[in-house]
Amino acid sequence: MNFLRNKITFLVVLVCCAIHVLAQQSNSKNQLRAPAFPLITIDPNTSAWSYSDNLYDDAVRHWTDKPFPLLGVVKVDGIVYRFLGKEEIELEAIAKMGEHEIWSAKYTVNEPSKDWTQINFTDSDWKTGAAPYGTLDNEPNSRTDWQEPKIWVRREVILNEDLGGKNVYLEFTHDDDAIMYVNGIEVANTGQATGKNRRVKLSEEVVKTLKKGKNILAGYCYNRVANGYFDFGMYTERKNTISFTQTALQKSVDVQATQTHYQFECGPVDLNISFIAPLLLTDLELVSRPVNYLAYEVTSRDGKKHDVQLYLEASSHWALNSPLQESTSSTYKSGNLQYVKTGSKSQEVLAKKGDHIRIDWGYFYMAADANKSKSATGKGTTLREQFLKGQTLQSTANGNQLVLTQNFTVSTKHSDKIMLGYDDIYSIQYFGKNLRPYWNRQDNSTIEKQFQLADKDFAKLKQACDKFDAELWNTAIRVGGYEYAALIALSYRQSIAAHKLVQAPNGDLLWLSKENDSNGSIGTVDVTYPSAPLYLYYNPELAKGLLNHIFYYSASKKWTKPFAAHDIGTYPIGNGQTYGGDMPVEESGNMLILTYAIARMEKNADYAKKHWEVLTTWTDYLVEHGLDPDNQLCTDDFAGHFAHNANLSVKAIVAIGSYGYLAEMLGKTDVSKKYIAIAKDMAAKWKSMAADGDHYRLTFDKEGTWSQKYNLVWDKLLDMNIFDKSIFKTEIDYYLTKQNQYGLPLDNRRTYTKTDWIMWTATLADDMVTFQKFINPVYKFMYETTDRVPMSDWVYTDKPTRAGFKARSVVGGYFIKMLEEKINNQK
Repeated sequence: MNFLRNKITFLVVLVCCAIHVLAQQSNSKNQLRAPAFPLITIDPNTSAWSYSDNLYDDAVRHWTDKPFPLLGVVKVDGIVYRFLGKEEIELEAIAKMGEHEIWSAKYTVNEPSKDWTQINFTDSDWKTGAAPYGTLDNEPNSRTDWQEPKIWVRREVILNEDLGGKNVYLEFTHDDDAIMYVNGIEVANTGQATGKNRRVKLSEEVVKTLKKGKNILAGYCYNRVANGYFDFGMYTERKNTISFTQTALQKSVDVQATQTHYQFECGPVDLNISFIAPLLLTDLELVSRPVNYLAYEVTSRDGKKHDVQLYLEASSHWALNSPLQESTSSTYKSGNLQYVKTGSKSQEVLAKKGDHIRIDWGYFYMAADANKSKSATGKGTTLREQFLKGQTLQSTANGNQLVLTQNFTVSTKHSDKIMLGYDDIYSIQYFGKNLRPYWNRQDNSTIEKQFQLADKDFAKLKQACDKFDAELWNTAIRVGGYEYAALIALSYRQSIAAHKLVQAPNGDLLWLSKENDSNGSIGTVDVTYPSAPLYLYYNPELAKGLLNHIFYYSASKKWTKPFAAHDIGTYPIGNGQTYGGDMPVEESGNMLILTYAIARMEKNADYAKKHWEVLTTWTDYLVEHGLDPDNQLCTDDFAGHFAHNANLSVKAIVAIGSYGYLAEMLGKTDVSKKYIAIAKDMAAKWKSMAADGDHYRLTFDKEGTWSQKYNLVWDKLLDMNIFDKSIFKTEIDYYLTKQNQYGLPLDNRRTYTKTDWIMWTATLADDMVTFQKFINPVYKFMYETTDRVPMSDWVYTDKPTRAGFKARSVVGGYFIKMLEEKINNQK
């Protein structure tokens, strides 16, 4: 009987486990309609996204919004179905942007009369200057130095014909707020936001005003904080032929940490596509390998035999900063792989730097099994016509398209892959020395070797990615719920792809961020700080790689100030800080807190010991200046300079405590007692200084203000016990009364927020229900936002639009809740 009872019990347990596993599998799909879906994510230069719900509704785009043309088509029994990308309607310039052609206009930095946008307005007393207008120190494309807060520009456009009945577009780049007019009619008003190459289709009413002769494009831009930039132009559609009009039927899309999966119906067959970036952070060689996969599986739904041809077309734009640059393309075979390759003719390595600059040195590649694939380069319309007619593809002398095709028959299933990659030759200039990518740091590899490894490793890497994605998803569900897991999955590749891995001449690992869409800085400390939880969680060596360049900068005496630098340059040139202002308390605090976090993850303070002299200098600065910070910027620099910042004070105090606990780990008992006591004393003063009834203030000197105190999270995570724990509950309870539809505002001044800081603030809560009250509105924003770009971290809480920023590494900060669990499990 006992045997039978035990057997029945075992079977019941087995069935329950099976049900649990099936339930997990059924719930593991990410239902989030992402603002943009990650496709190819290698580094800041090679970063391609789908900005539409269906993969075929729009062109594939770089994170800067510029087209990265990638077309995918299958022909099934002679019928063509487009499943990837869109053939863009070509535009002809009426008045080119300044980034492509110099233009001059009248401008003023003093507010003009209300009729300044009209054609007949007299602007003879205005200045004349060439576009783009911007701060020359930080915006290398600028031609006219603009340092004042506001600028008004009138650009005269002479037309040879009326444009009535045509499709006309205004394109403009603005940092920050902009209002645009055509012949006195307002056509765009961005509100408080930045944007690059925004394109607005002009209404029929506006187009009717575009008459032969003189016309006026007028623009106003307000630069709220540093780095101003303004440029605009006008374009009309060029008539051309679209080859692939019929689309597949998309059935689903699912974003996981390392993969984006699509399912399509193409007539009698099903097509499953997976974009795979095997970014497993414990393997630095793999993180650095510049190759992603487009894997596919075709299944016959009716069990009958079908002839299938797959066509994948890319453009030389993948290797150019501007589509107007000249390029060279070729096809060749190496080993068992067939390649198509493209790059600029000029090959000016590391010659450009800036925020929305795209790479124009090195080479872009597609590769596939040579025995199964054909390749060609040339004019897109010709290659598409050859494919449609069933002809063998023949390369043409002109054109900038690259094509790989594969032909096969399927009666059950057929699967294969195409690989896409980039060889940037040299990745970073680091204090005067050009550094190769980490995968070729010894100058003993080639891009072909990397593709061969990617080809050989595919099966095991696909399995590893499936396992990793499932484990991450299940962990995120457990610690934060479904909405949290969905956001975590989407954030993973975005954060990683905003970095480049290289090795410094002294052997240091450098995991260098590009400050995407905020100013283009390289290795920014207050971008490192929010992104660090992802890297602390998976690989503390990468967390060190986020800090090493700043320690070197100070220790080498290249940076001589008694606080940490903001950055080491403008990507990809890291020869010294280029940001216009210092953030002394912010950056010093960030470095100290993260150094202690690394020590906690590694369970030793060896890394801190290596940099003890610099850490001591920064700590003593914070002791003197951190309790009540004077007028300065913090990481939320878009909010401007202000003094007596209570949240910045928290950071300084926690940083001083971090130094004290590091000293304790190193056996420096007297030092430890001294600085921990200082931190606790400052925290007690802070509580009194910031108290404002049922919450704590934004600034010590202003009653009735409030702000998120997200910096407190490290006191909780690292068990520092610096601040009175009652502060956490008081703040959380108060925040719940201040939430809007799409999240918790950053503070009382405006309705915008930072989504990474919401994650940190939510982690101050002691239960999942409260945590989710803060997270779910962020999920709602990402699902409903009308801004189709890689996730923004600076968004409005009362409307589904971003205030600025996209594709930034800081979404790595979403992992703070998972990091909390990992730290707790290490105790």
